[in-house]
Amino acid sequence: MTGRQPMGEHRLDAWLEALASQAPTPGGGAFAALSAAAGAALIAMTARLTIGKERYAEAEARMREVAGEADEARRDLLELGDRDAVAFDGVMAAYRMAKDTEQEKARRLHALQTALERAAEVPLMVARRAVYLLGLAEDAVTIGNPNAAADAMSGAAALYAATLAALANVKINAFAFVDQTKRDELMDDCARLTDRAEGVLHDVAEAFEARIRGD
Repeated sequence: MTGRQPMGEHRLDAWLEALASQAPTPGGGAFAALSAAAGAALIAMTARLTIGKERYAEAEARMREVAGEADEARRDLLELGDRDAVAFDGVMAAYRMAKDTEQEKARRLHALQTALERAAEVPLMVARRAVYLLGLAEDAVTIGNPNAAADAMSGAAALYAATLAALANVKINAFAFVDQTKRDELMDDCARLTDRAEGVLHDVAEAFEARIRGD
């Protein structure tokens, strides 16, 4: 880590001020991590509003698991948000390297490709975690306390937004890859994750409608 203050230690208004500034970080990748962390928090909330309620005793064991996983994911996602900013700083540093001689150009190209791969890797991890959490959101909506179903649905929406934002950052970094094979592999990963996120979000939305109808 650099001397940057970790995301989890920021006041929300201060972090949003930084996000709105002309500084390159935090940016879309950090937002994706924060959105996913917020989604995880809402899933944990729904689970905890289910635990200990006699009416939902059959769901208690699963909701305890969901709450624990969501809590762990929230912490990991905030760390990934910090790592995303550091990775992007690495890209900017590589772009600033000297390129006057052929040796300098080669050194700069190698450093830039390495930095771009790291900058694509972090948001890909965020997207994968967000898509997994969407499955927990479906459980929370389907068997959790129906009075908190809107919170779980909100969490799913945040996770879907996080997925799209994270994958946008994967793609823009991969676009500059010299290695076409690696670029194509990442594009395939992005397509699969997008399809999965869309499918699970659809299922969560259907489950939510069923809960509010009392089905």
